[in-house]
Amino acid sequence: MHILLAASAFNSLTQRVHAELRDRGHSVAVELALPGVSLVEAVDRHRPDLVLAPMLKTPIPREVWSAHTCLIVHPGPVGDRGPSSLDWAIAEDTTRWGVTVLQACEEMDAGDVWATAECTLAPVGKSDAYRGEIADAALAAVLTAVDRYAGGTYVPERQGSGRARPYLRQEMRRIDWANDSTRSVVRALRAADSQPGVLDELLGGQWFLHGGHPEDRLRGRPGELLATRAGAICRATADGAVWIPELRARRLPGEPGEPAPVKLPATLALGDRLPPLPEIPAPPYAEAEADGGPRTWSDITYREQGGAGFLTFSFPGGAMSTTQCRRLLAAYREACTRPVSVLVLGGGRDFFSNGIHLGVIEAAADPAEESWANINAMDDLVEAVLTTTDRFVVAALGGNAAAGGAMLALAADEVWCRAGVVLNPHYRLMGLYGSEYWTYTLPRRTGTGVADRLTADALPVSAEAARRLGLVDRTIDCAPQEFADETSRLAVRVAGSPAVLSRIAGKKARRDADESVRPLAAYREAELARMRETFFDPRAPYHALRRAFVRKETPDRTPAHLERTVPGRRTAPLPSRRPRVTGPAVQDRAPGPAGC
Repeated sequence: MHILLAASAFNSLTQRVHAELRDRGHSVAVELALPGVSLVEAVDRHRPDLVLAPMLKTPIPREVWSAHTCLIVHPGPVGDRGPSSLDWAIAEDTTRWGVTVLQACEEMDAGDVWATAECTLAPVGKSDAYRGEIADAALAAVLTAVDRYAGGTYVPERQGSGRARPYLRQEMRRIDWANDSTRSVVRALRAADSQPGVLDELLGGQWFLHGGHPEDRLRGRPGELLATRAGAICRATADGAVWIPELRARRLPGEPGEPAPVKLPATLALGDRLPPLPEIPAPPYAEAEADGGPRTWSDITYREQGGAGFLTFSFPGGAMSTTQCRRLLAAYREACTRPVSVLVLGGGRDFFSNGIHLGVIEAAADPAEESWANINAMDDLVEAVLTTTDRFVVAALGGNAAAGGAMLALAADEVWCRAGVVLNPHYRLMGLYGSEYWTYTLPRRTGTGVADRLTADALPVSAEAARRLGLVDRTIDCAPQEFADETSRLAVRVAGSPAVLSRIAGKKARRDADESVRPLAAYREAELARMRETFFDPRAPYHALRRAFVRKETPDRTPAHLERTVPGRRTAPLPSRRPRVTGPAVQDRAPGPAGC
């Protein structure tokens, strides 16, 4: 079929649906629901067999849903209704949830049900769950619904009465620092991550708090700032404390003309407002409570098991600033001194990496200089991985990776991906040529022709498609919460294999041979020459594209590369099947993370 995805943004779920439908032979186009853009005209132009809305915040016009079958992905079980479904589920500490694919009609979220899928909700932030368990359930439901529609005989089931809940406003999210427990505060922060954040007052300013992790050792007067760690601040609760990694300043009502504030590491956002606080580093090795949960928070941890070392990192949104790259490089070098034959880089359940930190760059006094420092710090990290010849290195991707983050993964000897991962191995949508030694690692894995196509098309790639192309060596079909254990089991098995030493010797021989043909330094020099030219040219598109991305500026049209369809588009759509109308186009309006 030819399927049109109508979406408010090409976010993580929309990307995954796009990639997985293409894998199954459908041609797929995207139309963003933008102010002043007619979806009616877009549908007439695309002539789709089916309209599918993975994440849509605005109503589909009656003219569209009354003439075409329009399927809406709602992040809640059958009967759940309203724009803040997942927010409410996390705020109420729900452990079982679901996703429903329903037909657009007159009443909000009340259309006929084409498919539904249940899932667990792990104790993680909303955006993490959205890219993990919710995306898995959504994809399963979408594929079922699409197959049922293509079959032509399935009759969707009518919904009974549902439970409509209101938009979860800031006054409902407010934290009472004097009385709320750590558990309560963390739950409120997780329900608002990564959007809209929890509005709060801190050090004489108003801020949206993003992210929250429990701390069981530090104590203080409730509401008091206790310490910093890796750019995060620790704030006391009624019975403990929480780590808050990021803040975003509130734009005051009288400042409509000002650019939208950027989400930043908390200490950077507070700047001179921050009083002198102790910087308390995380323990060098991962520690856990008896129930397996972390004793304290850190964005970089290391542990060992059965001859394998595991260097896990998790940076908000997958962005890696200059400082974060340097800290991870130091941790990597330290891990390389340990007596292990296999070193696993990554292994967390959310983003692996999305490359340089565009937010920190945008907020810098000199964005060009910060861009240059950041890309060099990324290159230093990738070079360290590429030149590790005394052990076998695995990049373990439990979550998505893009741009320089995808190239960081390719520097490893093998890439293992959870089956639900989406890769974006390209740079051009940000107006960049790219670095991180991609001109060496990408063609080495896929061949020059495929590498050129991937970087030019700039489309998302599913984990399975990436495996077929050579980007990925192994896909692991498991739930997000199980990925770390599955990775550990596999890594320990590799470390215990008699073949591991010969594989290490083989990689060293290949690296030496490649170096004799063209040194790594030559790849880096050529890539950085292109990047420097872009960074220090104020007229380069990169600067406007970066600003639009981090400040959430709405584009004026759907990008051309998303309007195109994959080869095989038929010249005529399927025979018209007028939808059974039960009443208004409602779609999931719940804010989801706008994936990079």
